[in-house]
Amino acid sequence: MVKRGDKVVIGQLLGESSGFVSSPVHSPVSGTVLSVGPFPHPLGKQSIAIEIQNDNNDEYAVFPPFEKPWREAAPGELVQKIASCGIVGMGGASFPTHVKLSPPSNKPIDTLIINGAECEPFLTADHRVMLECTDNLLEGILILRKILGAEKCVIGIEENKQDAINIINEKISEHKFRITVAVLKAKYPQGGEKQLIQAITSRQVPSGGLPMDVGCVVDNVNTALAVREAIISGMPLFQRVMTITGPTVKNPKNLLVRLGTPMRDILQACDVDFTRTKKVIMGGPMMGLAQSDLNAPVIKSTSGLLCYDKSYPGVRQHPCINCGKCVNVCPIRLIPSRIAKFVEHDHMDDAVEWNLMDCMECGSCTYVCPSKINLVNFIKLGKYRVQAERTAAKKK
Repeated sequence: MVKRGDKVVIGQLLGESSGFVSSPVHSPVSGTVLSVGPFPHPLGKQSIAIEIQNDNNDEYAVFPPFEKPWREAAPGELVQKIASCGIVGMGGASFPTHVKLSPPSNKPIDTLIINGAECEPFLTADHRVMLECTDNLLEGILILRKILGAEKCVIGIEENKQDAINIINEKISEHKFRITVAVLKAKYPQGGEKQLIQAITSRQVPSGGLPMDVGCVVDNVNTALAVREAIISGMPLFQRVMTITGPTVKNPKNLLVRLGTPMRDILQACDVDFTRTKKVIMGGPMMGLAQSDLNAPVIKSTSGLLCYDKSYPGVRQHPCINCGKCVNVCPIRLIPSRIAKFVEHDHMDDAVEWNLMDCMECGSCTYVCPSKINLVNFIKLGKYRVQAERTAAKKK
C-alpha cells in the first residue's frame, strides 16, 4: 500500500490482509517511509516490514465513526468494521478476531467468555486494563456479545486479582449488565482457552476441536478493549498494553506501546541493565520466545518482555527416567515424554496418534521435568513437521 518516500499518518492503512485468516496493518506513527523489506521478526526470522522515520508530530488519520449506534447495527456490519481495523486476539495467539466472531451457522454460540485470567506468570497487562479501562472494556464486551448473540457472558478472573473482581462487579451491578464474573483458582495455565471453558462451563473441547464446537467463544480483555475502540472511535489496532519486567529491569512497568517499536527502545525506557541481562523473552516465562535480536519490533501479540540475569538456570538435558511428572502436570492429559520420543525418532504418525496436535504448548511438562528435557520444544518441532507435511500434501 505504501512505498519509499511516502508520507504516512497514525492509523493509515499500510498493508491489506492477503487471506481469510489474516489482518491488515496500520501505521503506528506519522512520518516518512524509509524502506520496505526484510527486517528481524520476534519469531526469529526475517520478515517483510515497513520502516518509517517518525516525525514525532503524531498526526492522525481521520477515523470515520461507525455510521450508526452499535446497538442498531447488524452483527455482520460490526464484524466488517473489526476486520478493517486489524483487530486480533491479544492474549498471544494473534488469531484474527473477525474470524473468531464468524462461526458457521451450524455452530451456535451460547456463551461468550472473556479471559481476565492473566495468561502467564509475571504478566500484569490484562490486570491493569481491567482496573484502568473498566467502562470501555465492558462496552467492548457488550459489542462482542451482540455480534455472537450469546445468551451468557462471563468474565473469568483469577482469585488473586480481587481489586479487578470488585471494580467489575461494581460496574456490572451499577449498569445492570447481564454479565457475570467467575472467580477462578490462581494457577497456570488457567488462561488457556480450553481450561477457561472447562473451569467456567464444565464443557470439554473435543480433541482437534475448537471452542465453537461446545458453543463458546473466548476473547482476551485487551481484545475486547480494542474492539470497543474500533467500533466507537473507528480506531485501528496500532498500539497495545504490555508488561516489561524481570530481574534486570530497574523500573518494571506496564506501558501502552506503539506496534513496530524496537524492543531495545522499550527496554531502555525501563532502565534495563543490559550488562546483567542474559536472556530476553517476548511473552511469558512458560510460552514466550527468547529473542536473539532486540531490533525486532513489538507486534500485535507482544504481551510482555521479560529480562533474566545470569541466575536464570541453563538447561542441561539428562535421559528420561520415566517418572511421569510431565503426565501428571499436563492440563489436557497428554503424555508429553512419549510424544517427544516419537518426534525425536521421527515417528510422526505415532506422535499424531498420541494427540501431538492437541498440545497447547503451555510448557508445564518442561518446567517439571527433573531430567531438564525441553519436551515442549520437541512437541513444537513435531507440530511444525506435521503442518508442513499437510501443507505440502494440499499443494499436490
